[in-house]
This record gives sequence, C-alpha cells and structure tokens, in this order.
Amino acid sequence: MPRHTETTVAAAGSARGIRAERARRITMTDVAREAGCSQATVSFVLNSAPGIKLSAETRQRVFDSARRLGYIAPLSGASLKRETAVPRVGFVVDQLATSPEAAVAIDGAHTAARSNGMIVMVAQTSNDPETQAEVVRAFVDQGISCLVYMTIFTREVELPPEILALDVPVFLLNCYTEKQSHPAVVPSEIAGGQRSTRHLVDHGHRRIATITGEIWMEAAQDRLKGYRRALATADIPFDPALVVEGNWSASAGYEATRKLLALPEPPTAIFCQNDRTAIGCYEALKEAGLDIPRDMSVIGYDDEEISRHLHPRLTTSILPHRGMGQWIIEQFGETTPATQRFPITKLECPLVERDSVAAPRKA
Repeated sequence: MPRHTETTVAAAGSARGIRAERARRITMTDVAREAGCSQATVSFVLNSAPGIKLSAETRQRVFDSARRLGYIAPLSGASLKRETAVPRVGFVVDQLATSPEAAVAIDGAHTAARSNGMIVMVAQTSNDPETQAEVVRAFVDQGISCLVYMTIFTREVELPPEILALDVPVFLLNCYTEKQSHPAVVPSEIAGGQRSTRHLVDHGHRRIATITGEIWMEAAQDRLKGYRRALATADIPFDPALVVEGNWSASAGYEATRKLLALPEPPTAIFCQNDRTAIGCYEALKEAGLDIPRDMSVIGYDDEEISRHLHPRLTTSILPHRGMGQWIIEQFGETTPATQRFPITKLECPLVERDSVAAPRKA
C-alpha cells in the first residue's frame, strides 16, 4: 500500500511538472498572437510599465489571453525590476564613432522615448560576438522592455541566438532579416537616388554622371538603381562611362571627377552618392577652372553639416536616421500581423535644394 501511494504521488508530481513545463513554454509572442496586439504591448501590460497609454480594453484582452494560455512570467531579477522601473529601451549598435548617423538615430529615439516616459540605454559592440552577447545580457539584467538592433551600413543581418531568445520585442534599425521576422526600418535609397537624378533631369540635364560608393554595399547599389530608373523614365540612354565607382571619400570624388572630365563628351551634371564625395568633386572642378553650377551642376547625398558650408552650398538628400529612431519608439502598441512577418518600412530621403544645381550651360 505505501508503495502504491508513492507511485501515485510520483505520477501526480510528474504530471504537474509536465503541465508546468508546458506553461513555461508560453511566451509573450504567443500571448500577443492570441490577443491580436504587438509583443511590445504585451510586455508593457504584463510588466505594469508606467507612462504607456493603453486602453483598458487592450489591457484586459492581454490579461485574458495570458490567463487562457497559461502564461507564467519569468521570475528573474530583471522581471522584478520591470514591474516598478521606467520602461527601458536597449540600443545595440555595431559602430558609433565612424559615422554620425548612429548618433542621429539614437537622438531621435531618445527624444521620442522621453515624451513617452521611457529611457534609452546604448551600447556599442564593434561587431564582436562576445561583446554583443555580454551587452544583451547586461540589458536583460537592467530589465529592458525592448531591444533595438542597429547597423551602420544598411544590410541583411542574421540575428544571434541571444537576441532571438529574448522575451521582449526586438526592432531592427537600418537592417533587416531575410524572413522579415522582426519590425525593421531602413532608408528608401532607390527612391532617393531616383529623386536626386530626376532633379538634375528637371533642370534640363541629359548627360548626367554618378560617382557611387563601394558597390558591394546596398546603399550604393540602391542609389545606382534609382539613378538608372530616373534616366529610363526620362528616356535618357544609360551610358556606363558616366558611372564611376568610388569609396565614399573626398579623394575618391576628386579622382572620379577628373576621370569624368577627361571623357570625349564630359557630363553637364554629377550625382555624387554622398557629401564627402561631393567635396572632392568640388575640388577637381575648381582646379579645372569650372564654375559650379554654371559649368557643372553637382548634387550630393546624406546632408552632412559640411554641405551647408561648401561654396556654393550643396544640394543633397537627408538620410532619415532621426526619423528612423523615432519610428522605432512609435511602434510600441501597434498591432502585430497574424503571420508574424513584418514588411520592411522604408523612410523617404528628402531632397534639400540649395545652390549647386542649375540648367546646363549652352554650347
């Protein structure tokens, strides 16, 4: 009899263990799918995050879905911190010092977060996997409500296991995954290249050159696609001789411009695919005794601070990194697609018209 009792108790304990294990497998993603809202909304509701404006109906729907699925919140120190702390956004960036765009994106996110009662914490990984894993663990210990993963160069990424395993929303800034498994925002580079070239076409130019960045980079490829689309739309034949590959530097812009000026039929306008390239282009044109824009129109891209101080002031396009940072914060509380596949959001690169473009000089 005692032996039978022991067996029964053991079996009951095993059943309870199985049920508990199944309950632990339920994640915030499951609750979000059941409730028809985003994982961020679930995180804010279940962690009682202050400063987040959600309707009573949404909160109740999340609680009901969590109860129905048997969701059990992790009993970690981070979870306890999240119940009382201000919502925190962990911002992971591969490089901070090499480009101003990262700082601009972080500032945009910080401004939007502040107005929503949140704070942003930032860490650089320098593309080191060990550092990245340590950063993510540190953010989890700090009780982050979501994580933003940003790359300096627009590209497809494969998220590491420590990020895929997170039980908080993950957003991608300036990058995306092949399966579009997370919300992502990138610049609309093709449209930006097309708009820049179209601006030159609208001023009467038909012999338009472009100096690209390193062509293995998506930004260079997309801006070139936009350039070619604008030419095709205007019925201007594409001339490979008018495309010179650079490396985003002023020196590359200088050398490429000299090469273009040496053509039997030089261009009347040059689309430099970033502002630093345009600096070198200016130097080569002035060295050749050409006036900008009377003898040659020049257009840049990125709207770096220097573009406002060149003579003449450079017409260029704005990289929307500040808007991308704000977009990330604005996604909190948005509805999640039932398929869990997120379209890549592309933000416009507005053209800033200044003084470096004019109609081509008549022969």
